[in-house]
Amino acid sequence: MLNLLLFLILMVVCWPLALAALLLYPLIWLILLPFRLVGIVVGGTFELIAALFYLPVRMLRAI
Repeated sequence: MLNLLLFLILMVVCWPLALAALLLYPLIWLILLPFRLVGIVVGGTFELIAALFYLPVRMLRAI
């Protein structure tokens, strides 16, 4: 709701900029999508490595 209100204010103040933002947003989202996917993969890899390091400790605690 806040985004819509800010967009409407921008539309009243400077409508060419608002239309440019409306048209360029999907293009920018598509350009940034691979970086998000890389971030998810790197985060998952770090979680896997941490789980492998904590596995012996968790097994010793279970005994």
